[in-house]
Amino acid sequence: MHQKIIILDFGSQYTQLIARRIRELNVYCEIHPYSKIPNLDETVKGVILSGSPYSVRDKDAPMPDLTGIKGKYPLLGICYGAQLLSQTNGGEVLPSSIREYGRATLQVIDTTCPLFQNLSSSSQVWMSHGDTIARVPDNFQITASTADVRVGAFRVLGEQTYGIQFHPEVYHSVEGAKLFKNFVVDICGCLQEWTPASFIDETVANLRSMLGSDKVVLGLSGGVDSSVAAMLLHKAVGRNLTCIFVDNGLLRKNEFAQVLESYQNLGLNVVGVDASQKFYQGLKGVTDPEQKRKIIGRIFIEVFDEEAHRIKDVKWLGQGTIYPDVIESVSVNGPSATIKSHHNVGGLPETMKLKVVEPLRLLFKDEVRRVGKELGLPGGILNRHPFPGPGLGIRVLGEVTPERVKLLQEADSIYVQGLREAGLYDKIWQAGAILLPVQSVGVMGDERTYEYVVALRAVTSTDGMTADWYPFPYDFLARISNEIINRVKGINRVVYDISSKPPATIEWE
Repeated sequence: MHQKIIILDFGSQYTQLIARRIRELNVYCEIHPYSKIPNLDETVKGVILSGSPYSVRDKDAPMPDLTGIKGKYPLLGICYGAQLLSQTNGGEVLPSSIREYGRATLQVIDTTCPLFQNLSSSSQVWMSHGDTIARVPDNFQITASTADVRVGAFRVLGEQTYGIQFHPEVYHSVEGAKLFKNFVVDICGCLQEWTPASFIDETVANLRSMLGSDKVVLGLSGGVDSSVAAMLLHKAVGRNLTCIFVDNGLLRKNEFAQVLESYQNLGLNVVGVDASQKFYQGLKGVTDPEQKRKIIGRIFIEVFDEEAHRIKDVKWLGQGTIYPDVIESVSVNGPSATIKSHHNVGGLPETMKLKVVEPLRLLFKDEVRRVGKELGLPGGILNRHPFPGPGLGIRVLGEVTPERVKLLQEADSIYVQGLREAGLYDKIWQAGAILLPVQSVGVMGDERTYEYVVALRAVTSTDGMTADWYPFPYDFLARISNEIINRVKGINRVVYDISSKPPATIEWE
């Protein structure tokens, strides 16, 4: 069993970042809601309390019982976590006279504090709080301050308990990674043994034990999550894994053939199914985005179920669920509001009466990629941009027809190929073209045209939760626009989407 750090989540938008910073140190950690503190066994080496949108002064503020943790395990409170430690032990938290949000300069007062070893005496940190610790309890010692916040950090005398008012997990806290290393490795004593190679060995051994000689079926999408899940299952059960890759008619140009070929080169047992006509028929006349998603999901389940029943004695359904999906389902505030309903294929386990196996449920997206690289997955799959489950069905705005999909496939192919040729593809988190349900007037030669508009989208992101539009050079946009308009009959105008997430989403539907 791996050593681990437990993160108690109080609803902060940054909680997943804390976990990722710890995982980057090759140390395993888990996020649990503050209201469901897990059993702390001998593998737990330390506990971190996250920030929160709440104030400790609120009547309904989260106030878990920490008597089984404080003084018994190394403990680090971040922002709300630090205020909670102070407030519940005899200190006082008051509204800030100045709400400190953004960059600040932290001055270390106590250079002997283990949390600040090898850090600069003065460094940039990220603040985000409306309360301040006005008075610390008697056995708390202030270890760092900023110009506006006297209690920037503290330690508890006689314990391995620490509190910090800033967010070391955020990129703008310049020495945040060093601070986490001090806490996790030096104070908690973690061995930094959580590596892609150790994950693969452990996961494959667990899968062999769980699955034995049972047969497994898995739906491939061509994306990194399902591909890495397939490779891990293949290492565990070999030919007892059957992968089903469904062409819904909404893939990118030539993608069905290309993806099938790349999988067969990996030795996977893959069945390709062309069901595009079924999907087009089901989508006929439908324009509502949510209805389109539901139709695509339902037909996928029908096709997948039919193909799976051709395999005798299947017991397990493999899925590419990753850790953010797991966290979301047990979050502090319960499952979040439905922004889009196509992250995972729903309904399959209930319909098919199969047990579910999820080899990636402990990993973040960047860790999935590292594991895939260790497994030898080709870069074409490993570094592929995320692609929505409903595919071009939600990039053809309005009614989805074979003709409109073909238009978009051609424009999208020119765009993505252009990104690769310009060396830009790997700098971008996700890119794609969107066919708009409007036509505009244009002139080609001496003729007036009335044709479709395509919007190009390209964003940078680390996890898809927030995203910024990519600032292309003008000459690149000019070249791609000309090429699409000249080569794709039916499109006479190209626009570029410069919206960030939030407030916009990455996809248009």
